[in-house]
Amino acid sequence: MRRKCNPGYLAHEKTASPVHQKQAFVQTKYIFVTGGVTSSLGKGIICASLGRLLYARGLRVTIQKFDPYINVDPGTMNPYEHGEVYVTDDGAETDLDLGHYERFLGVPTSQANNVTTGRIYSDVIAKERAGVYLGKTVQVVPHIIDEIKHWMMKLGGTGEFDVVINEIGGTVGDIEGQPYLEAMRQLRYELGRKNTMNIHLTLVPYLSAAGEVKTKPTQHSVKTLLSFGLQPDVLVCRTDRPLGTDVRKKLALFCNVDQEAVIASQDAESIYEVPLLMKEEGLDQIVVERMDLEQVIKERVSTQRGLDDWIQFVRRIKEPKATVQIALVGKYVAHQDAYKSISESLLLAGAEQGVHVDVRPVLSDMVDEDNIQELLGDVSGVLVAPGFGDRGIDGKLDAARFAREKRIPYFGICLGMQCAVIEYARNVCAWENAHSTEFDPSTDYPVIDLMEEQKSIADKGGTMRLGAYDCEIQEGSRVAKIYGRLQTRERHRHRYELNNELREGLISNGLMCTGINPKTDLVEIIELPDHPWFVGVQFHPEYKSIVGAPHPLFESFVGASMKYAKEKDLVESPRPVQRDKRIQLASAKME
Repeated sequence: MRRKCNPGYLAHEKTASPVHQKQAFVQTKYIFVTGGVTSSLGKGIICASLGRLLYARGLRVTIQKFDPYINVDPGTMNPYEHGEVYVTDDGAETDLDLGHYERFLGVPTSQANNVTTGRIYSDVIAKERAGVYLGKTVQVVPHIIDEIKHWMMKLGGTGEFDVVINEIGGTVGDIEGQPYLEAMRQLRYELGRKNTMNIHLTLVPYLSAAGEVKTKPTQHSVKTLLSFGLQPDVLVCRTDRPLGTDVRKKLALFCNVDQEAVIASQDAESIYEVPLLMKEEGLDQIVVERMDLEQVIKERVSTQRGLDDWIQFVRRIKEPKATVQIALVGKYVAHQDAYKSISESLLLAGAEQGVHVDVRPVLSDMVDEDNIQELLGDVSGVLVAPGFGDRGIDGKLDAARFAREKRIPYFGICLGMQCAVIEYARNVCAWENAHSTEFDPSTDYPVIDLMEEQKSIADKGGTMRLGAYDCEIQEGSRVAKIYGRLQTRERHRHRYELNNELREGLISNGLMCTGINPKTDLVEIIELPDHPWFVGVQFHPEYKSIVGAPHPLFESFVGASMKYAKEKDLVESPRPVQRDKRIQLASAKME
């Protein structure tokens, strides 16, 4: 049986790995990752990759994201503006990069792992109103800077981590990011060179007209950093081609960086290849030597994990045995990051079974009875995504009905579960205008209704049912077999629930409510027993999938979709993947 990559993760209610249990206090090391030239270079992936490499050496690692925008959190932001909102166990609505951190590290994050300028100012203003500053004039320096420093060191101060990686959002030179750079400068002075480090991610573009790689954008970015009193220790250079020795020498000379600390981050097919590429470039070794971590690593021999499992995982991604096509039906599918955790969960679940999951994005606005056969007729699974608002609801209802009637594996998440219930009420229970009161407050059959505790809430930010809640699973149900137990704890983000006043009517017509919150009696899971695979969940299982241990519901759904594809002769050949020679080299070196 294949060994999981990360047995110590808390995702499925396991006990904490010894590496994350509190140990004798040592000075926490702080790594600051900044970006330059342009956004979207992949700071989050570099942070997650470095974290994974240090974790593989036995170090206790966590990663924080500092976002310069003034929103208190991304919870009220449009997914087209910001991408997915990621939710932690303790109910924080956070940046999607925290999903990468958890999937790579297998270590749960919390409220403290994502801090915005909005939260910083909110905290400082609250302290001023409470008289904490004793009548002093409250200013950016020192009060805002001190608050940022407080959050930068909050997790490190627990004594539970050897290394805290701090990702600074935006790019160097942004007005809103300047306080974070000043906080970094002060911490580097206060904590000392051995305990702080700056990794600067920048772009080294190739200009086809000139026929050469250009280093000037990176030079200017570093000069901007220097103007804030910060000298980068490492340059990670995003590029679409190998960086030659001459380019590395030039960057080192004009950016005051050691040549071996000029790291190439070449474009990769999969984000999960990046740790191996960074290993080959020696990024983790530079960090270990620069921050004097050798002795700590020697003391952690029993918790060193290596990268063998990760290498095998990457090989399964790159060398699938077959391809299965699953439709992702949602209103935000035009944005590649709006359902990031869902798409990654499907990929991780497929990898465990040697299958490439080809996700077909289907805009729910465009789905209707006339074109649904064309859109969904040749897929082997249908996943209806979460969301808010009535746009695209009819398309989601049509997708749920199509999957139910055609006996295609169906997975409904949050609103996707609610749509399955509405559709079932209308077309099986014959409750003609059944709906959610979110979309039709006057419906005769409000099968989905606003949670009682939500009815008096006026503010939108951070007020939903958020975070992890218990769920008791019905013995003998499909989901009980999938989980292999009768209790679970899952993360939520919603205001509406299945209306318990109509629950018995749904059950008497064949719908099974197989997961219930023991305290509130809230329905968490529904399923259809006479369908090959039809499950809806009120929670977000995608937030609990990690490398080597995908959420069991995703793993089961992909397995059911593969079975359906074989029965219907829909199995596709594996993708024609040319294994990256750099990955082969990295794998060979580490084996």
